[in-house]
Amino acid sequence: MNEDELEAVAIANLIAADEDSIVGWVYRWNTGALAIRWDVEGPQRVARCEPDLNELQKREIDFDGLTRIAARSGGRG
Repeated sequence: MNEDELEAVAIANLIAADEDSIVGWVYRWNTGALAIRWDVEGPQRVARCEPDLNELQKREIDFDGLTRIAARSGGRG
């Protein structure tokens, strides 16, 4: 990564409540911050991360909140 530019790398997949679909990714920016990028359907309930994140990382992305996103009718999650 170039330290003069903001860049990020995916560090984990966000797995949907159906336990089958990837609905987003966790990225680590070169600043150290974590961020979520959702697939084209936007925020969806998450069951787990692959690979699993440590507790500090989960708090930073509010993983508990991601597991409580309201389910959509007719969609994933």
